[in-house]
Amino acid sequence: MRKFEIVSIYKDKNINLPKRATTHSAGYDLEAAETITLKPFKMGDLPYYIPTGIKAKYPINEFLMIVNRSGGPKRGLFMTNGIGIIDSDYYNNPDNEGHIMVQLINITNKDITINKGDRIAQGIFCKYYKTSNDETTKKRTGGHGSTGK
Repeated sequence: MRKFEIVSIYKDKNINLPKRATTHSAGYDLEAAETITLKPFKMGDLPYYIPTGIKAKYPINEFLMIVNRSGGPKRGLFMTNGIGIIDSDYYNNPDNEGHIMVQLINITNKDITINKGDRIAQGIFCKYYKTSNDETTKKRTGGHGSTGK
């Protein structure tokens, strides 16, 4: 079963679940859960983590790939990690309930405001495969970045 859900801290904040724009769209549009103004990026700055207010549940042999929408770079917004990978065990983790955040920077020389409800990224469900000699047994113990460096 694949589905999006609203995380508990955003239950009463009129969050829209992600939708595909057309019947043949691969990606589900992710919206900003809050209005945030991004200052122009300077070397050494950390990216902004834009909350979506949602989490995703899907089979253990899949991941959710978070990618920039084509309109992002036109506005000067880029995902700092290129793409985001959300593993299936991120769902309902003890740190943040699996809340999906989108890392963005503003490469223009002016502030850019992202309004609540603006589409900021796309989520694409993907299957992955493991090698026959994979022996990984470690379990996720936290949220964002918890699997180590």
